[in-house]
Amino acid sequence: MSIVRIAIQKSGRLNQDSIQLLQNCGIHIDNGKDQLKASATNFPLEILFLRNGDIPQYVEDGVAELAIIGENLLVESQNNIEVIRKLGFSKCKLSLAVPKEAKYEDVRFFEGKKIATSYPNTLNSYLNKQGINADIHLIKGSVEIAPNIGLADGICDLVSSGSTLFKNGLKETETILTSEACLVKSNKLTEAQNKTLDTLLFRMDAVQKGKKSKYVLMNAPNEKIETIASILPGMRSPTVLPLAEKGWSSVHSVIEEGEFWKVIDQLKEAGAEGLLIIPIEKMVL
Repeated sequence: MSIVRIAIQKSGRLNQDSIQLLQNCGIHIDNGKDQLKASATNFPLEILFLRNGDIPQYVEDGVAELAIIGENLLVESQNNIEVIRKLGFSKCKLSLAVPKEAKYEDVRFFEGKKIATSYPNTLNSYLNKQGINADIHLIKGSVEIAPNIGLADGICDLVSSGSTLFKNGLKETETILTSEACLVKSNKLTEAQNKTLDTLLFRMDAVQKGKKSKYVLMNAPNEKIETIASILPGMRSPTVLPLAEKGWSSVHSVIEEGEFWKVIDQLKEAGAEGLLIIPIEKMVL
């Protein structure tokens, strides 16, 4: 396999999650403090630690063949790069917000108003679709303070928990887009590098499927097994093993996180007992 370079955020919310994902894929990274480049010791991967805003251009130019970035940055940068996987972490949304005391009814509030943001392209596109003409004021960092110092009537910024808005006397009004970390690629990968990418994707899929699933074991009377098996959404069919107690068996299967509690309730009603739930580190289908 040929070496592939992957760019990740040098520091910030995406950095640790990106490193953790690669480590969960069995990739050992030999990097010291403040290094801007590191190599994997057991996989043909080179990691570039870059400033977040620079990553899309590095990928488009082929300096890095892959990158882990937020969808919000990808939409804002408008670079010609392809999303190949959504990764399920660093979820947030890009939203409009106004002072808590403002009488807000709908997005027409912003007609003729000043909006501070670090995402002018995304905001402008949204306002055009809504038919709103507003004055976009570009700010790099600390956007939330703009209304308090009279610089803007509202803001457009990333929102996770909403605590930063609350602390600055703001309320969220409209969601422009939802975002999560994603794996993107350049269109300059060679055939050999694509093979490396395929192996990496195989490992990432195994990690992601494991995180989204739970391994469940339960005891059940034999006459209830058919009913219980019909409830379980296992990979193919549940594993059934006889117990020492006559007339009883142990049933093993996998349940997706999103359906977990609904399925568990149905299993209990069907006669399952002694349910044991185990997290799954990786799952290869």
